[in-house]
Amino acid sequence: MIDRPTSDALVDEFIRHLAVERNLSRNTLRAYSGDLSGFLTWASREGVHVLDADHRRLRRYLGELDQARYARRTVARRLASVRAFYRYLVTRGYLPGSPAAVLATPKLPRQLPTIAPAQLLEQLIDTPDPGTPAGLRDRAILELLYATGVRVSELSGMDLGDADLNGGTLRVMGKGSRERIVPMHAVAIRRLREYLASGRPMLVGSGSGSAFFLNRTGTRLTDGGVRRMLARHLAVMGAESQLTPHALRHTFATHLLEGGADLRTVQELLGHVALSTTQIYTHVSTKHLRDVHKGAHPRA
Repeated sequence: MIDRPTSDALVDEFIRHLAVERNLSRNTLRAYSGDLSGFLTWASREGVHVLDADHRRLRRYLGELDQARYARRTVARRLASVRAFYRYLVTRGYLPGSPAAVLATPKLPRQLPTIAPAQLLEQLIDTPDPGTPAGLRDRAILELLYATGVRVSELSGMDLGDADLNGGTLRVMGKGSRERIVPMHAVAIRRLREYLASGRPMLVGSGSGSAFFLNRTGTRLTDGGVRRMLARHLAVMGAESQLTPHALRHTFATHLLEGGADLRTVQELLGHVALSTTQIYTHVSTKHLRDVHKGAHPRA
């Protein structure tokens, strides 16, 4: 009789599958690994192999998370990771069916995305000093985030050949290696040209390669570097806003809808697979209309 794999070995196999066969991003792989590591810790404490866990035991796992006062969103994410893991075990023939399939996802409160006020956004984009290489870079990044709605990981992953400045388009490699072409407006193109002409050459180092945006050591600017840059300029402004690169993506989508763009177009520009993911912005736009109506109508 062949010994069955250990619980840890099965999770490692699943993570390799996500990395190699599904080509998921590092951040996504890290999230799955963290969620399933917690699940393995619980299973080990319970003395149960993952192949022996039934839906009752899995409910007990979720119950313990709830008793430990984990946020509902965290519990829902961990359940999603466990579900994906068990679906994989079924497809590979380890189990005849998934014990996680019958588990109900915790009901989550609707959370509308953060939108940057227009005045704050305008001030933020003008904050970097264009007299320095880093300032030219930062100004180009902030303009590009708002002009295209790209994810911070997509921006940090940009290479020199991805921006067609003559054609006014940006080739973006999104989640699951899905490529899309996003148009850029004239101001964003000008900022990128200024950075490439006078900013990037001053930042180039031996490890620069083809990376579009570089940090002070001449290597590719990371997601964290972009977030820290944004926080630094907000601090210079004296703004109390907790604005993030993802909030600029939300702002891009909301302003397009408020300007008359249709939902399908915004879906394509954001790189959403499902239209339902994009529909959250319709709620934001409706709220905007209600606020305008309330402030403008004499009897509102």
